[in-house]
Amino acid sequence: MLRKILVIGAGKSTSYLLDYFLEKAESEQLQITIGDLHPEMIPSRIKNQVACEIIQLDIFDEALRKNLISQSNIVVSMLPASLHILVARDCIALKKHLVTASYISKELKEISPAAEQKGLIFMNEMGLDPGIDHMSAMQVIDRIREKGGKMLLFESFTGGLVAPESDTNLWNYKFTWNPRNVVLAGQGGTAKFIQEGTYKYIPYHRLFRRTEYFEIEGYGRFEGYANRDSLNYREAYGLQDVLTLYRGTLRRVGFSKAWNIFVQLGMTDDSYVIENSEKMSFRDYTNLFLPYSPTDSVELKLRHYLKIDQDDIVWEKLLELNLFDSKKTIPLVKASPAQMLQYILEQKWSLGDDDKDMIVMYHKFGYELDGEKRQIDSNMVVTGKNRTHTAMAKTLGLPVAMATLAILNKKITTPGVQIPIRKEVYKPILAELQKYHIRFREYDVPYFGYNPDTQII
Repeated sequence: MLRKILVIGAGKSTSYLLDYFLEKAESEQLQITIGDLHPEMIPSRIKNQVACEIIQLDIFDEALRKNLISQSNIVVSMLPASLHILVARDCIALKKHLVTASYISKELKEISPAAEQKGLIFMNEMGLDPGIDHMSAMQVIDRIREKGGKMLLFESFTGGLVAPESDTNLWNYKFTWNPRNVVLAGQGGTAKFIQEGTYKYIPYHRLFRRTEYFEIEGYGRFEGYANRDSLNYREAYGLQDVLTLYRGTLRRVGFSKAWNIFVQLGMTDDSYVIENSEKMSFRDYTNLFLPYSPTDSVELKLRHYLKIDQDDIVWEKLLELNLFDSKKTIPLVKASPAQMLQYILEQKWSLGDDDKDMIVMYHKFGYELDGEKRQIDSNMVVTGKNRTHTAMAKTLGLPVAMATLAILNKKITTPGVQIPIRKEVYKPILAELQKYHIRFREYDVPYFGYNPDTQII
């Protein structure tokens, strides 16, 4: 008898997820239904599969949404995070399991008792970050505890970057996921973490000037800046007594210093719209945030305003983006500064057809065992194939697909709204991910604890 999987949303991050389901369709007796607002965008290699049905779905079409969910055995929601709750409530009513790659929202937490009561598994944060980060971290943390060790420090950083062979700009960066999320990164709250037993806070306007350096063997140096709230997983990971808990985002060294220019100018602000935005050139846009001068050029005003020397590499990075071009225009009506900046960046940072992206994840585990302080460094590097089969899509989509099949096959059985931090989830999925060349390298290194020399303050 066919088991029916409903996938809602078929965006850029679903290439590997759909391939996985279709490769397993015959052996696992799967029928895949894909509901998407723009089915014409789904590749023909997916559409032409016998085990696949494509349906145009507006997620706000309640009748069609409920009908599709009612006909499925399990639902995979690849929608924006704010829309998962619509699907989740239907899954509760219609008694269907649910898998997402997004952070658990307050609304989802509230329906966990109902899911548990009905024996439903609502697996969330099952992608890359969050997802693989949870599973790989808990695997090492559990191993340390089983040996009798006490956790002292945990740091975790992840970055969606461009592969070295496709790194063709001064920023050493191209968009590998939603550009809007990149432009708005770090907003909405002060970064919060613990270092050596002391709470630390970094406001948004200082976020990109407080970075930590890392060396990944074979790939060179990276920098990391703090995520918004590193303490969210203190209880989930069982790290209530840990001295250092820090989660962040990875970039190539020098990116954050240059990005901070946009933050200081106000270009990443998404809270208001620019009048006559659709009539503006790149140069007009840049001039919006600078003082008036009857004599000084836009270039000179910006350099003086932010004290950038003409021979500074940051200045070269700004020039590379054509920020002072008076002929290039922004065709966005009633756009916010952040939306206009995103448009400008997309002209330079979009992946080409043959460009390859790269995912880098780095963990640092500090612990005490038999009276001795020790440290494990762990890292994962995954490179994409092209603009469609990206490392981002691979590391996000495969864990979702694997968890879905594990739930169908009753290998994951604990009900409720949850994240993948239990052995029944992470152990088999991390093992299967290795077959797809998604694996971690671990190194026993001297315990350093908090090293202020690695910080730019």
